[in-house]
Amino acid sequence: MKVVLLGKATAETEAGVMPTMEALAEMDAFNEALVNAGVAVIGGAGLQPSARGVRVYFDGTKRTIVDGPFTETKEVVAGFAIWQVKSMEEALEWVKRSPFRDGGVELRPIFEPEDFGEAFTPERQP
Repeated sequence: MKVVLLGKATAETEAGVMPTMEALAEMDAFNEALVNAGVAVIGGAGLQPSARGVRVYFDGTKRTIVDGPFTETKEVVAGFAIWQVKSMEEALEWVKRSPFRDGGVELRPIFEPEDFGEAFTPERQP
């Protein structure tokens, strides 16, 4: 199964504070351990502060655009990763061993083609 990890923003990430060399080295070692254990790291990246982003809200045909920064830091995503794992439990065990020190991470399964059943026809495949 594929899961997405959504790293929640902190005051530091929203201020644009870049990780230290030590923190980057810890993350590199963690990612290497993931790969060595057979977890496919499909992608991931840190995101720029919400002050540089926009949100688009939809209400029927109406579109409302709100410029960042966004006030509820706990609702802002600061980064993401996509892993191929055997189960949500495996993903959770890895997150608990991660070098993260502040904030939080949300784990969510990604829909797979088989989740759509008959609605996933050949013309809908990538």
